[in-house]
Amino acid sequence: MRVVQVVRVGLLLLLLGIATSVWLWSEAQRYWREPLQVPEQGYRLQVAPGASLRGVARILEQDGVTAHPELLVLFGRLRGADARIKLGEYALAPGLTGEQLLDLLEEGRVVQYQVTLPEGFSLAQSLARLAQADGLVSVLSGADDVRLAQLVEPYPHPEGLFFPDSYQFTRGDTDLEILSRAHERMRDVLAQEWQGRAEGLPLESPYEALILASIVERETGLPEERGAIAGVFVRRLQQRMLLQTDPTVIYGLGDNYDGNLRRVHLADDTNPYNTYRHRGLPPTPIAMPGRAAIHAALHPEAGNALYFVARGDGGHEFSATLAEHNRAVHKYQLSRRKDYRSSPETP
Repeated sequence: MRVVQVVRVGLLLLLLGIATSVWLWSEAQRYWREPLQVPEQGYRLQVAPGASLRGVARILEQDGVTAHPELLVLFGRLRGADARIKLGEYALAPGLTGEQLLDLLEEGRVVQYQVTLPEGFSLAQSLARLAQADGLVSVLSGADDVRLAQLVEPYPHPEGLFFPDSYQFTRGDTDLEILSRAHERMRDVLAQEWQGRAEGLPLESPYEALILASIVERETGLPEERGAIAGVFVRRLQQRMLLQTDPTVIYGLGDNYDGNLRRVHLADDTNPYNTYRHRGLPPTPIAMPGRAAIHAALHPEAGNALYFVARGDGGHEFSATLAEHNRAVHKYQLSRRKDYRSSPETP
């Protein structure tokens, strides 16, 4: 009799345990599909290297996003998510459930940021833009950082060797990683454009094309003038004329440029970028040219113009002779600036 009673009690307890388990599992399932307590403004979750699902659950509990971290861990382990969660920053929106959170963590749908390096930016300007980008880590000390020199080998200097574009990144990525991608992109674009270049150009290498393209980029106010600007410089190179372009001189002045280009600057033989004194192309690019400028440098517009002067509306007046050019300079520039020196002009 006692054995029967013991068996009955045991069965009762077993049934009670099963019923309790079923109820708990049902409640857990209900909780699992209910929204977490994500604030209306959203919540950013950072999963750091070495973080476990339990650690993530603990952070969410501390910040009031979940009141049952153990359930998050339980369900995560049941589906094997503990070993599959991806590092990075996640944006949690109101209405997100625990199940959807695990989906995010497993799929690695981290927050994507974007930084844009504009056409015509110098390396120094690009580094400054990268330093201001939210979520991006600055590891480079400046344009002379040895890691940049190593990145662009065998080129002599990193200036101009990064393709201007918009680049996606995740929090914790570095400026060096962005520039590595930009350099690879520039190498690809330059190789493609060089392969399809026009014949008879006074350019001996893709690097010389890049240098010329950077000048075209800095001189061009209107996109449709790129080919004409490139044509002027190509003809001057072919005729061994000085390029005499202000942007190269300004680049060579560096921090000494105060916004005013003076005659003393144009007469300075010590500035290797002074194309008023040194024949041919400058030693390096002076900025990052876009694909259109590279294409223009390798497909210059035909014509006989050897001079151009800014009209003041973003465009230029092109001239074939010095006399025509001098009249254009007087019309568009000298009346407004006595010290004006248009580029390019013969010595």
